[in-house]
Amino acid sequence: MSTATLTSKGQTTVPREVREFLKLKPGDKIEFELNHEHRTVLLKAANLDVSSLRGILKSAGMKPYNPAERKLAPRNRARKK
Repeated sequence: MSTATLTSKGQTTVPREVREFLKLKPGDKIEFELNHEHRTVLLKAANLDVSSLRGILKSAGMKPYNPAERKLAPRNRARKK
């Protein structure tokens, strides 16, 4: 378990082990979620690089995104009504 010390100004350093686990870089934001019942705090990285999300929704047989189809879809729905 990693530990850190709180300064008189209420500041602390996130231990290296935690920074590496959350892939935190200088300037990244972190969120603190309080659990009053268990008197615990959940620490989460708030910065997500959009490129890291690429492909997470891909499934077998899925065709690549085509921006032209986005313009055609509302027209096709209107014709079906």
